[in-house]
Amino acid sequence: MAEFVTLETSDDHPGVGTIRLDRPPMNALNRQVQTELAAAAAEATVRDDIKAVVVYGGPKVLAAGADIKEMNDMTYAEMSKVAGRLQAALGSIADIPKPTVAAITGYALGGGLEVALGADRRIAGDNAKLGVPEILLGVIPGGGGTQRLARLVGPAKAKDMIFSGRFVGAEEALAIGLVDEVVAPDEVYNAALTWAGQFRNAASIALAAGKKSVDQGLGVDLATGLKIEEQLFAALFATEDRAVGMKSFIENGPGKAEFTGK
Repeated sequence: MAEFVTLETSDDHPGVGTIRLDRPPMNALNRQVQTELAAAAAEATVRDDIKAVVVYGGPKVLAAGADIKEMNDMTYAEMSKVAGRLQAALGSIADIPKPTVAAITGYALGGGLEVALGADRRIAGDNAKLGVPEILLGVIPGGGGTQRLARLVGPAKAKDMIFSGRFVGAEEALAIGLVDEVVAPDEVYNAALTWAGQFRNAASIALAAGKKSVDQGLGVDLATGLKIEEQLFAALFATEDRAVGMKSFIENGPGKAEFTGK
């Protein structure tokens, strides 16, 4: 059983799974946490009862980065063997083919922000502090931060954050597109649950296709991206949900289909 990362569900929010980080005091992302995070993401991927996922670190912090004490004595040869695993683990939220949202309270720094960058949406408390301060340790973000951050806020703003290591407050994060919504700290988790909950009865295969089309398309030229969209769009005509959705629209109007996820 996992010690620091759990995948939780609640009858109050059906269809929503919460990946909960709980390694006090700051949810430092050591190797065990990384392994458990990847396992929780893999479980959320295959569970049919989970339609959307919230990533949450509790009321005080999402995560304040990797466990530096664990890395302090590592050599290049040692890190070169595990850097790919670290990157994959911190980016594992991005691999979940379902809507995901990071609920950010307090600090989301270094690896903690990299975990949040893998989500489809980020909701932050107005007290949140976000950053990639790895430069202050003589390194750079290694959990996907240089790539996902630049794609999210643009290269100039990403470089400013990476070069300086400074912390970004909630309002600036909202202004530059680093987060999508700012609420009171004690409303962060509920806001994330509400956003995720809207997908509990949605066409899950179509959601996965939409997510895949956007994510894969960002890494290629427009013509290739359009081909990806074309293929994923056409493939949905092999699903039961497509038949159900279109029949329901014709007979009852939009928004009344009861999808089965098949």
